[in-house]
Amino acid sequence: MGGGGAATWYHVGPEPIAVGDLVARLADPAAGGQAVFMGVVRREFMGRPTLGLEYEAYTPLALAEFDRIGSELVQEFGLCRLVIVHRVGRLMIGETSVFVGAAAPHRPAAFAACRAGIDRVKDRAPIFKAELWDDGSRRWHGAPDGPPVAPDA
Repeated sequence: MGGGGAATWYHVGPEPIAVGDLVARLADPAAGGQAVFMGVVRREFMGRPTLGLEYEAYTPLALAEFDRIGSELVQEFGLCRLVIVHRVGRLMIGETSVFVGAAAPHRPAAFAACRAGIDRVKDRAPIFKAELWDDGSRRWHGAPDGPPVAPDA
């Protein structure tokens, strides 16, 4: 649970994202608006075909950052509910990699919170992404030699 009294739910894991279940978590009788963002693996990056993506995360820190982000969003936008989920592991084209859902009393706040949520997750959460190329190589984003090693690894 994040701050502000809103119902929040966060998860990082290898399981496929069950969108219907997550949308159901946004239901709240005080919420007149719900907004959802889903990041989906695309088939091309910078003009080069990809086979998919690989994500790695330092899960305890990622969840702690989701909680900080959630507390900010609840306070800034008056949210009723917030859900943030990110997958790790190898994902193929068309699979959902990240889900951010926000429920608020009114539509503008839900849209704004959802947008701010995905932007903050991308900027701040210790989750690392690699493009998987058809020649067997990979390109890590933001970490040329791969993601940093977790302190307890």
